Amino acid sequence: MLVKWIRCTVVDRRGFERGQRKWAGLLGEPGFRGQGGGWSRTRPGVAHVFAFWESRAFYDSFMARSHDRLASAQSGTFKDAHARLFDYKFDVKTGFEPRFTDADLLRVALCRVHQERAEHFVLMQEKVWNPAMAGSPGMLRGLFGEAPGNEFLVLSMWRSAAEHGKYRTERIERLALRAQTEADIAALTGDIVELEPSWTV
Repeated sequence: MLVKWIRCTVVDRRGFERGQRKWAGLLGEPGFRGQGGGWSRTRPGVAHVFAFWESRAFYDSFMARSHDRLASAQSGTFKDAHARLFDYKFDVKTGFEPRFTDADLLRVALCRVHQERAEHFVLMQEKVWNPAMAGSPGMLRGLFGEAPGNEFLVLSMWRSAAEHGKYRTERIERLALRAQTEADIAALTGDIVELEPSWTV
């Protein structure tokens, strides 16, 4: 599975949201698995959208044919758009599906890892972080993805902000020590996204 993450700063909120609903046109596309997103809780006006495709070939075919027609509805409503593609590696918890209807919150983390530590980082993700997140009440599902240049995406969906908050305060520091996260990671950025139901395709 291929994961596309788009982040942008919205300059015309009403126009952007109107255009976002036009992405319902993705439903007929071969290989399309789902799309959803929402607003950053920490950065005003920043929107995140996540799209899921069965394979790179299906995605490339869509980009060559239908993308520009669907995207034109949002033209001029945002700036500073960043799009990144990741190959799905494994689930966080079990049975990941690109479904957004039961989640309120999405946590996204982008980790750039030192090359010589990449293997260790992936192993710690499986052995330390995954079980901790999977065991947290309110964590619904998630995935771990990889992009060229030792970049990794950790995406998790949560039932509510309160439940995500509990996981954060109780666990993060202890887990980071156990996983030697500081030694692995060259740069870490992320965000907490309040999901917008009308954006779900």
